[in-house]
Amino acid sequence: MRAAGHAPRQAAAGGPRSAAPRAPRPPRPLRRAAPAAAASSSNGGAAQQPADSPAPAPAPAAAAAGLPTSLNLPYESQAAAAAAAAAAAAAPAGPAQRSVRSLGGLRRAPLSGGVKTATARYDLPAPCIAVRNLVEQAQFAHLCTIMSHMHHRRAGYPFGTLVDFASDGAGMPIFCLSPLAIHARNLMEDPRCSLVVQMPGWTGLANARVTIFGDVFPLPQDMQDEAREIFLAKQANERKERWVLGNFMFFRMHRVTDIYFVGGFGTVQWIDVAEYLHATPDQIATNSPQRTLKELNDAFASDLARFLDPDCPADEALLISIDALGADVRVRTGGEFNVERIGFGCRVETAEEAHAAMRAALAQGRR
Repeated sequence: MRAAGHAPRQAAAGGPRSAAPRAPRPPRPLRRAAPAAAASSSNGGAAQQPADSPAPAPAPAAAAAGLPTSLNLPYESQAAAAAAAAAAAAAPAGPAQRSVRSLGGLRRAPLSGGVKTATARYDLPAPCIAVRNLVEQAQFAHLCTIMSHMHHRRAGYPFGTLVDFASDGAGMPIFCLSPLAIHARNLMEDPRCSLVVQMPGWTGLANARVTIFGDVFPLPQDMQDEAREIFLAKQANERKERWVLGNFMFFRMHRVTDIYFVGGFGTVQWIDVAEYLHATPDQIATNSPQRTLKELNDAFASDLARFLDPDCPADEALLISIDALGADVRVRTGGEFNVERIGFGCRVETAEEAHAAMRAALAQGRR
């Protein structure tokens, strides 16, 4: 004999809310196809494919698609840069190009509506080179992916997380991710993401930072070993070497769609993707920059504090980034922080040249 309590449940089950059982939703296709085509310019690139569109047909082999088949190249963009230089040499002579130098006063940046603030003391790299230098020197960044449908109510929302990363010769970011991580699973369903890279050692609003928009895919198995070498060359320590050899796989941003750069000393603009990919970072920024900065701080930190303000020396002055034209200094006075820049009298490429340029800058300041 049935319990009396079952009757109302059956009636409710047959009510209007479940008159017709819902068909199960088909799973979204995992976008594990071969990497997308080479990076397109932010000004003329095609529109992004919506996340709900059908999965693209498998891409041709890497060589046929124009993608690199090896990551162990000094710079993948050297051939393109040489071709661009040859074309520029063959073009009719025009007005001489001026070096990128900051301007006095305030002026509007037409692309962003922001305000550029700078003084004539600063001599800066070209914006595309400044971004390459920043990507080379920073060890960590914020990776923002789109939550996948396995997370139900969170699906479609942006998901940000802190990751360590490296970059290959073309400036394409490389990540070492666990397949079980939320951001890795998000990328396998939808490769669209953004990467926010900040100047190391400083997190204020005056901080130089760049947001790189693009598509990230897992690297094929035959490129995993090369990616591991690139990653460990930048991130290696005993602990990381252990977990990198574990259940982790390497991803690469194969396609960059846009780059938005906020320079700490007066640059707010969108960077042309082609210029970024064809640019070569400064040698001083690619050859163990953290070790170079540590050596410079050990040698000049106390002199820097007096050099920046002889009447009221700062409590602390530390070099936090370096390029061929100068170095950025994080200055602390009491509980207040700001960033200053010291320009070099000549371009530097090695740690020895950086030491000599810093000594010369400090000696000039004492006169």
